[in-house]
Amino acid sequence: MSDNDGKKTLGVRGGPRSGNVKQSFSHGRTKNVVVETKRKRVVVPKPGAAKSGAGKSGQTAGDPSRRPAGISDAEMERRMKALQAAKAREVEEAATRVAEEKAREEERMRRREEAEAKEREEREREQALKARAEEEARKKQEAEDAAKRAAAAAAAPPAEEKGPARTQKAAPAGAAPNRKKEREEDRTRSKARDDGRRSGKLTVNQALSGREGGRTKSLAAMKRKQERARQKAMGAPVEREKVVRDVRVPETIVVSELANRMAERVADVVKSLMKMGMMVTQNQPIDADTAELIVEEFGHRIQRVSDSDVEDVIQHVEEDEGDLKPRPPVITIMGHVDHGKTSLLDAIRNAKVVSGEAGGITQHIGAYQVETESGSTLTFLDTPGHAAFTSMRSRGAQVTDIVVLVVAADDSVMPQTIEAINHAKAAKVPMIVAINKCDKPAADPNKVRAELLQHEVIVEAMSGEVQDVEVSAVTGQGLDELLESIALQAEILELHANPDRAAEGAVIEAQLDIGRGPVATVLVQKGTLKQGDIFVVGEQWGRVRALVDDKGERVSEAGPSVPVEVLGLNGTPEAGDVLNVVSTEAQAREIAEYRESAAKDKRAAAGAATTLDQLMQKAKEDESVKELPILVKADVQGSAEAIVQAMEKIGNEEVRVRVLHYGVGAITETDVGLAEASGAPIMGFNVRANASARNSANQKGVEIRYYSVIYDLVDDVKAAASGLLSAEIREHFIGYAQIKEVFKVSGVGKVAGCLVTEGVARRSAGVRLLRDDVVIHEGNLKTLKRFKDEVKEVQSGQECGMAFENYDDIRPGDVIEIFEREEVERNLD
Repeated sequence: MSDNDGKKTLGVRGGPRSGNVKQSFSHGRTKNVVVETKRKRVVVPKPGAAKSGAGKSGQTAGDPSRRPAGISDAEMERRMKALQAAKAREVEEAATRVAEEKAREEERMRRREEAEAKEREEREREQALKARAEEEARKKQEAEDAAKRAAAAAAAPPAEEKGPARTQKAAPAGAAPNRKKEREEDRTRSKARDDGRRSGKLTVNQALSGREGGRTKSLAAMKRKQERARQKAMGAPVEREKVVRDVRVPETIVVSELANRMAERVADVVKSLMKMGMMVTQNQPIDADTAELIVEEFGHRIQRVSDSDVEDVIQHVEEDEGDLKPRPPVITIMGHVDHGKTSLLDAIRNAKVVSGEAGGITQHIGAYQVETESGSTLTFLDTPGHAAFTSMRSRGAQVTDIVVLVVAADDSVMPQTIEAINHAKAAKVPMIVAINKCDKPAADPNKVRAELLQHEVIVEAMSGEVQDVEVSAVTGQGLDELLESIALQAEILELHANPDRAAEGAVIEAQLDIGRGPVATVLVQKGTLKQGDIFVVGEQWGRVRALVDDKGERVSEAGPSVPVEVLGLNGTPEAGDVLNVVSTEAQAREIAEYRESAAKDKRAAAGAATTLDQLMQKAKEDESVKELPILVKADVQGSAEAIVQAMEKIGNEEVRVRVLHYGVGAITETDVGLAEASGAPIMGFNVRANASARNSANQKGVEIRYYSVIYDLVDDVKAAASGLLSAEIREHFIGYAQIKEVFKVSGVGKVAGCLVTEGVARRSAGVRLLRDDVVIHEGNLKTLKRFKDEVKEVQSGQECGMAFENYDDIRPGDVIEIFEREEVERNLD
């Protein structure tokens, strides 16, 4: 760069705030210094020139020829001061940077010296430990050598020892030095004993000199300790000692809970599961087998437990013979419908139970106690006789001691009689045959005895072991003999129970009473059920609020073989559930919740498709099977359950009855809403709809049917389900025709010239084309001609022309089979 005077300039970069400094040269002599800042360009005289001119009364500042034009003395002085301040700041900042760098260097040197000192200390400590170990090894070797020498001296011949002893004995003058030596040896031994007593204490001198006795740690242990200290100082995790735990694992457990029981990190457990190919989170459950693998991998011991262990609180103890006391027998009255079971029981009880039953048949299981003239007590169970109540009769046979099989003398053995015999045999209980209605003119007891032989029931009159009694519920004939037979059989059985234990019983019937809530008829089998007892029955639990006997009177307790109504349940149990008394309410609630959860899982597993094949199969079944949906409401739980079981038996592979909902109590508006949404009728058994439900059903067009006898309900549902069956297609063969020649006709295609060899050929019939006795086509005829005329049928032995719809692959020698289809309506058996 050059200025106006043609002077050459050389740029020199200054500090960060001083801008650019350029020195101007003119004829080899430096004249001025040009300072270029970010804002202005300042011309400053050479420092030497300024200094030399200081004594010349401001020659540079006052001389206009030595400074740029237009700059005053004050401005020139201000600029000189600014330049000096900038230089002073630069010097100060440079000094600060130098000081900081020096401090950092000193810090680095100090840290390096500390690290070197630490390493030196560790080396010295290791050397000391090594020297100590060598010293110990040397001492140990010396001790072993001394022991060897002592053993060798002890093994020397006795003759050698007698010489010195004899010399010592012969030289009494040397006794004093020997005694002095002995005293020194005693002091040495005493000092050794003191050292031995103090060997448990470690001093600094002993640690440095390596004389710490038997408490010395091995060199490997010291190295491990140093390594742990070094890792801890560096911030690395220190390995802790492994604690082996006993981990209780149920059937399913959440990953986080498993980690807590093992005292391991959740992340480690999840990582281990991922290595096994299970991509799970800490909140997902795993099965017991997988949990067992994880527990063993982490080095713990597993204890498999089950959710059903909550039921272990129920006492299942062996009865002591000394605590057993006689109990009344439980007699179940079984037999065919309308054979007089309840009437016979009425005659025994002197009651009129049958008058309250719809249609003269028993719809429920009744439990009653009867006292005989001899003073003995008998417990009777009256079971329904209709086929729909098979399960109820089965439960009655399971809780009974003696079965009384009632057979009408004028009707003999019937299907439900055979079922009752099978139930009694399955329960392995003795049987007594009561031949009822012997007062009727058509009665034939011998016929009954003969027909019972077909079912392996041999009565005493036929030289068998089964007692039989001819009775009449109307005239009272044979009732005393029947009671005597029952008492004799009970005496043979020797029935005993322990009344002084927690009660256990079976639910005979259950219902939802509007005023009293859930009510269960329970037959106590073991122990004594008392008011205030906490119990669990099936999926329900409760506290005994009240006990009502068969006469309707309140009692405070019920012993073995006593039927009572139990109030205080939180829900309606199922007929046949077992009642157990527990100690606390928490136990009862826990057991009931477990049973409810298990039942729910079982129902879900039974109705759910888990694999793709199962899903496809279920979809196909849903498409192919037609359903008749219904709603069932009954008066008691046993009747509702029996109706549902009867509905499940109706249907086949094409049609089935589906019970959308069943319950106990009156028909409500909610039931009507569900029926409308599902397009299902409502079946009411011994119940009625309330006013709002009737109005809602009339508005929505929902059909409500009422029944008091189960025969009618089953028959109506079966007839409705039969209407859903598709008609059966039946084929009827009507003729054969053989193709003699094939012709091509314009506008028609190939036409077969045929000869009807058998039967008749009809235009409206279906046809099959057979080639070498193999069906290759099935369809309909497009045309059937006799010469040039279209005809409806052609008889056997005549020739005709046939053309198939949408099929032309016909050849001479093929055979045509002609048939007709017929639709036949079907009914459910």
